[in-house]
Amino acid sequence: MICYASRTGTERNLAALRRAGWGLLVSRAGSWRREGFDRWAADNGAWADYRAGRGFDEDGFERFLEWVEAQEVAPAWCVLPDVVAGGAVSLALSARYRNRCQAIAPLVLIAVQDGIEEQDIEPLVSSRVGVFLGGSTAWKLANMRRWGDFCADRGLYYHVARVNTVKRMSIAIAAGADSVDGSSVTRYAVTLPKLDNARRQMDLLAAR
Repeated sequence: MICYASRTGTERNLAALRRAGWGLLVSRAGSWRREGFDRWAADNGAWADYRAGRGFDEDGFERFLEWVEAQEVAPAWCVLPDVVAGGAVSLALSARYRNRCQAIAPLVLIAVQDGIEEQDIEPLVSSRVGVFLGGSTAWKLANMRRWGDFCADRGLYYHVARVNTVKRMSIAIAAGADSVDGSSVTRYAVTLPKLDNARRQMDLLAAR
């Protein structure tokens, strides 16, 4: 499983992430720098908008896409715009940006969250359109396995957001996640060995 960390300007943390083989998650709501990472992904910044109590910043996202397109190395994937806890409104926004984002990234992900069901995204997913599990923490933990089964049955890419503990890392791997992201190793470099060891141990068990 591939792990992505939120972008950090701390050289110590960046060096530790490189040694561990982690990727970088660059957010529209953060600083637009790849820090020399070839393995990186583009996040739409919707979670930051939600926490700030504002709507999704489409103008900012358009500028972010221009920056993404100008990079020498394309992102592994890009999260389509969404509205946290937005249900049908969120999916409509994601669908509207699908072609635009697919033009600059080999894979795009639909953010699923509280209130979204499998049948809601069935017409949108494909080998180039996977699933990004967001939503509230309680809902995400309760539905992680269900969405993992959905993706496994259809051969879809599956990413789990906000994985910051060993326990949650284990749950994500057991649910079949292809990748996860988190901010814990960005803020506290000492958490990287624990999370990376959990990732590697669970990967070994899954391969047996």
